[in-house]
Amino acid sequence: MGAQLRVYKRRIKSVTATKKITRAMEMIAASRIVKAQRKVAASKPYADELTAAVTAVAHGSDVKHPLTTEAERPQRAAVLLITSDRGLAGGYNSNAIKAGEHLTSELVAQGKQVDTYVVGRKGVAYYAFRERAITQSWTGFTDSPTYADAKTVAAPLIEAIGRDTAEGGVDEIHIAYTEFVSMMTQTPHERRLLPLTLEKSAEESAETFTKGAGVHALYDFEPSAEQVLDALLPRYVESRIYNALLQAAASKHAATRRAMKSATDNAEDLIRSLTRLANAARQAEITQEITEIVGGASALADATAGSER
Repeated sequence: MGAQLRVYKRRIKSVTATKKITRAMEMIAASRIVKAQRKVAASKPYADELTAAVTAVAHGSDVKHPLTTEAERPQRAAVLLITSDRGLAGGYNSNAIKAGEHLTSELVAQGKQVDTYVVGRKGVAYYAFRERAITQSWTGFTDSPTYADAKTVAAPLIEAIGRDTAEGGVDEIHIAYTEFVSMMTQTPHERRLLPLTLEKSAEESAETFTKGAGVHALYDFEPSAEQVLDALLPRYVESRIYNALLQAAASKHAATRRAMKSATDNAEDLIRSLTRLANAARQAEITQEITEIVGGASALADATAGSER
């Protein structure tokens, strides 16, 4: 019984130490969520207004440009998958990877060749373990991405969309990331960055640029509409990737907080269970000792009575 009690005490001590770690990680993640939310909110207006500006320019000109014009027979697409550098976030990374795999499967089914770009060590490890090719990858900044990081990620994608497919370029750019909805809800999201889908944002841009007139404003472009789109292309891609990185970071911190809270609760339940078992073992040990004492006293009394006879 004594040995069993020592085992329970060691386990309680170990689980208590683990509980302190998970509690600390939960608090750290909770503090980072607030900062990440603020960054997401700060980046969204710029990205939305830039999209509206691109939409207005596209509607105001008939220039064929990679930013707004779809290829007649798209042959090659780039997929940017955003994961995290660290784990301990529940199903966050696996869900993001599933979204990327689903997007890749759809593009392959359409007869397109897919170039995969990955952000985050978890995504890189997933593809490396399966010996699948990665065109380019980035790690080390997923917890707190900056606009400079977004520019670094966007640069090869912008270069690829500007080249012909025969030279290794792409006709489309897609992105798979996790969208932050709330503290309890983070949704894997797939979207096409380029060519820009104008139909969805036409009404919004019309309202923004015409002030309720119901028609798009007319623009004169200097020096030309094509050069304006050339200037807007990198900024649009960078802003959208930056927003996606921030959304993914906020989602990861929320998933970590939820996972660590669950781990802390499970540790508390395990400690209570082990404490009950330890108490039962201690009670059994005490009962056994009392029984031995009573038995010894009884045997001694019987021996004394026998000698007196």
